[in-house]
Amino acid sequence: MSTPDTTRPTPATDAELAAASTECEFVRICRKGQVPEGYVRRFYAETETGQIEIAVARLDGKAYATSNYCTHLDCLLSSGKLQDDGIRCSCHNSVFDLETGAPIQPPATEPIRTYPVREEDGQVLVGLSERDVLEGGPRRRKPPAAG
Repeated sequence: MSTPDTTRPTPATDAELAAASTECEFVRICRKGQVPEGYVRRFYAETETGQIEIAVARLDGKAYATSNYCTHLDCLLSSGKLQDDGIRCSCHNSVFDLETGAPIQPPATEPIRTYPVREEDGQVLVGLSERDVLEGGPRRRKPPAAG
């Protein structure tokens, strides 16, 4: 029997979410040049609370950060394409507004999470709170190597 190559971490409890801060801390995600115009890339942010997977896109000269998973069937948005009105999921063509996360083309009906972005000294920084990391931590990761 084969071992799946991805796992989901244990979700945060209601008590953990209730106690989590919603105050944002800006975390360096990448260099500005790592996300060229018209592209979306996947990055991981490390915080004291944990790790979170982020999709960073650049459209019309502006950087955007969203959760990296489509709300329809959890496909990677970083595998999708940017278009004039947002980010298109590569699996079933749902489109999400980069500013608000709202779905603007089905089949997705739930919004994706968006995060504030700053660009300073050639770096892209994303505003994350404890709650963001607990709710949207890494969705997929390789299991530990058998040994």
